[in-house]
Formats: sequence, C-alpha cells, structure tokens
Amino acid sequence: MTEGLKGLVICVLGGDFREIELIQKFLAEGAQVRVVGYPPLDELEGTIRENSVFQGIIGASAIVVGMGGLDVGGKVRTLDPEFNIALTEETLELIPPGVPLLVGAARPRLREFATKHNVNLIEVAEDDEIAIRNSIPTAEGALQIAMEEMPITIHGCNAVVVGFGRVGVTMARVLLSLCANTFVCARSLPQLARADEMGASTLHISSLATALRDADVVFNTVPAIVLTENILRCMRPGSLIVDLASAPGGTDFEAASRLGIKAILALGLPGKVAPKTAGKILADSVPQLIRRELSRLS
Repeated sequence: MTEGLKGLVICVLGGDFREIELIQKFLAEGAQVRVVGYPPLDELEGTIRENSVFQGIIGASAIVVGMGGLDVGGKVRTLDPEFNIALTEETLELIPPGVPLLVGAARPRLREFATKHNVNLIEVAEDDEIAIRNSIPTAEGALQIAMEEMPITIHGCNAVVVGFGRVGVTMARVLLSLCANTFVCARSLPQLARADEMGASTLHISSLATALRDADVVFNTVPAIVLTENILRCMRPGSLIVDLASAPGGTDFEAASRLGIKAILALGLPGKVAPKTAGKILADSVPQLIRRELSRLS
C-alpha cells in the first residue's frame, strides 16, 4: 500500500466497472473514498456509500465523475439503476474553487457552467496518457462490431479511417495488421505522411467521397459531422459505419438509414469491451493527475 493520496477525500459520482478499479487504487493509496450511485459490492469494501450527490461532494478534495459520461441533461450513468445522479448547475455551485472535477469528456453546457462558477474542470479523456492507452480497447471494440456486422472478413476488406488522431492511428494500425485495404482520410498533411509511412493509402479529407465509394466499412473518429448526406450518397448500400467520435458523432445517422447504410454510434467502448483493462488505465493515471493538480493549486 502506498500513501500517495493519504489525507484526501475523493468522491466518485457514478460510473461503471472501470471505476471499480480506480476506486480500489484510491483506497490503496490511502484516500478516503465516497461513492455515489453504486449498489453494495464486495469490491467497494472500505468506501463510504453516500445517498446523495450533496453528501458525496461536500468537503471532498477531488470529485471524479464516471467515465461513462453524462447525457444531454447532465445525468450521470451509474451501476445502480435505482439511483439518479445529475450534474446540474446547482451541483457545480456547491464545488469550492480549486477542487478538481474530473470528467471523461465534457459537453459544452457543462464547460459553460464550470466557467461561470469557477469550477476546476478536467477532461480526463483529453489527457494523452489516458487517451492513447484507451485507443487500444476502443479499436478492438470497433473491430468486434465490424466483424459481427459484416458478411466478409476484415482481411481484404476496404476499410476507411476518418481522422488520424489518437484513436485513428491505433485503428489504422490494427486494420493494417489484419491485411485490410486501409485508407486514411485526414486534414493534416503530417498525419497523412505518417499514415503513408505505416502502409495505409491516404487522401485528404476534402476527397473523402472518393475514398468512400468502394468502402466496406468506415471508422469515423472526427467529432464533427463529416459524413454528411452528400458524402454518404457516395457509399454503397449495405456498407457499414462505426462512428467512434464523442456524442453525437460525426455521421448524419438519419440520412445513412434512408440510404441503406448501417451506421452505429459506438460510445464508451473501453468500458464495454474491456472494463478491467480500461479501469487499470484509469488507475495508473488518474491518481497522479489528481496529485499533480492539487500540487499545482497549493
């Protein structure tokens, strides 16, 4: 047992089995851990189960919101279906300035509230150490979806990766390793050069329609509507889109449906396909992130 978090009170609001690993790491580092939105679980022995968000966050040194994210109304996903947690503006008003509030990815409205009330909002999904490692279960989960949905093998299929950031790089690498005919579409010329070096075919995103004409499957990682109706009209009916971008994704899903293209918004794949691995990724990084942030503010 280390004592890197000794003396701290950490509140964990909601989450899934990823957070179980993280909570256990907090305890192992000497923190007092309050959990909100969890049923009684043997794995949570040593925590304090609170019955309200208010009880959880008052006096907390840091607040961690489950990586499963929040819906448009601010509701937090929980393992206890009977427990509702909402991260509202009223909730943020209760958080003292400087107390880190860690979320996966924040919606614009949450960022707005955090700025208004001087809340120290930290988006964990934007931390490279976490995001790059999380790209592995994300890519594996996306591949699993494609294998289940397509009538052909990944080997030899025409696969397009849109965007070449942290997830796009890993997605392309996995596809190339399985001998898929892999195309990468991105805006950045250095990114396209790297994709070319890896062995992928490349096209600037302005030529996305050209890349999609023969696509069997498209993996989108761009968090903006890039797969518009006009672009989708270039795809063959029966082709597949696995959209990995944060909600609401980068696909016009209604248009895809009308055009006979199956489009799946695949959110939170690390927690769904590999919760233990994804939890270990958090456990290896988040305690250090909290220590670093509190040290910066002291």
